Amino acid sequence: MGTVIDRQLRVVLAEDSVVLRDGMVELLGARGCRVVATAGTAPGLVAAVDEHRPDVAVVDIRMPPTHTDEGIRAAVEIRARTPDVGILVFSQHIETVWAARLLADGAAGVGYLLKERVARTDEFVAALHRVAGGGTALDPEVVTGLMRGGRRGPVDTLTAREREVLELMAQGRSNRSIAASLVVSERAVEKHVAAVFVKFGLRATDTDNRRVKAVLTYLAESAG
Repeated sequence: MGTVIDRQLRVVLAEDSVVLRDGMVELLGARGCRVVATAGTAPGLVAAVDEHRPDVAVVDIRMPPTHTDEGIRAAVEIRARTPDVGILVFSQHIETVWAARLLADGAAGVGYLLKERVARTDEFVAALHRVAGGGTALDPEVVTGLMRGGRRGPVDTLTAREREVLELMAQGRSNRSIAASLVVSERAVEKHVAAVFVKFGLRATDTDNRRVKAVLTYLAESAG
């Protein structure tokens, strides 16, 4: 998928709270997005994505009837049925098992943000564009949750700094953004990223996205 930052983003929005749903429709519309459909249930979400084929679906985890994990289950189903549609889970809750399943077939085009940690609407819209364009947007707390209880593997060979760099990569950060966050040079970040690729056995090819594969390896181990 190519970037969609220069055109109107088509969004399907799943949120069972009518007040929140209407508010998000208004906010997204004011920032150049077009909400082509909304849904208050998981089946409604799946049907809306099938009908409209949006650039990205925004999904809450807990939806009727049981308010447990219907939303993220639907997201996994959408991922399997229409992998070209970006998925951004936007919730108050971290559901690591289903998050790992959502990411199992690729981190490209997937996001998972926590509602209380998104400080500005512009941040949310930027994450939507990144996910719709095939990028990744994972909240640090989600990444930390996926890290807990992991089995031994290549991640254990990383230095503390390499792990920090990889965690920021998992959030969809660029090398420049990582360098600014860690207060190091961009060249230093490039060296750490290269070291991660070597330790994970990821060779450079014309077709493979090693950043995505490194993130996938990280998340798969962490959720194992």
